Amino acid sequence: MIARRSPLALIRSAAGPALALFVIAYFAGSAIVGPNGLTSFAGYRRQQAEQMAKLATLRQQHDVLSHRASLLDPAHVDPDMADQLTRAETGQVRPDEVILPVN
Repeated sequence: MIARRSPLALIRSAAGPALALFVIAYFAGSAIVGPNGLTSFAGYRRQQAEQMAKLATLRQQHDVLSHRASLLDPAHVDPDMADQLTRAETGQVRPDEVILPVN
């Protein structure tokens, strides 16, 4: 005959494995669905693409500003740029006048 165990002993013997399964399921779920899980990779790739586009725009702006700064180098100022800035600052630009930017 098989010895019958008391219900309390049966619960105690099943509590350890049940807790272990719960912990494993929790960490497995976090690894898949959590904020750093497998499903968040698509979001990371989208954010990376957005940041790369923003970086390209900022590099382009940096190149334009760097070029303008080189035109205003104190050792050799570009005469057209100096004339354009001086006339704009002193209000000598007429409304019908067209100023072509130097880039």
